[in-house]
Amino acid sequence: MATRGLPAWPWTREPADDLPEPERLLLEGCRLWAAAARDGRPTRLALRPPFLAEDAADAVGPLDALLRQAATLKPIAFGCPLCPRVTEDEATLLMGCALTQRGARREGLALFLRWLPPGGAHAAMPAAIHLGAALRAAGLVLRNPLRMPR
Repeated sequence: MATRGLPAWPWTREPADDLPEPERLLLEGCRLWAAAARDGRPTRLALRPPFLAEDAADAVGPLDALLRQAATLKPIAFGCPLCPRVTEDEATLLMGCALTQRGARREGLALFLRWLPPGGAHAAMPAAIHLGAALRAAGLVLRNPLRMPR
């Protein structure tokens, strides 16, 4: 199998500040959730400030459910809230959520399968669908990661 010329996964190792606004919000939420989980604090409360600021409070529940589901299956490698670059797990989550929000559920599931075991990936889909709907209702549409300009 050839190893040259394979495309890089979108958003992986990119500067977090260069992400579009909806993706930055989702990334910030993931990182705040992970920091709260590590510290033993309530994860749902950690998600509220940035999502309330963007009038996307309805997205807190689905994101918390999605991350809880994932965390029960494997250690999540999210960066700290101030890490400058997007980690591979963060990029996979962002891409899976973006594709699911855009109606490409098979492709979103394929990304979640790359990140989680099969049963966990299927179980995460309802939360990802509700998360995408809540973000869209708040006017936050994630970019299609498969059609981004390079």
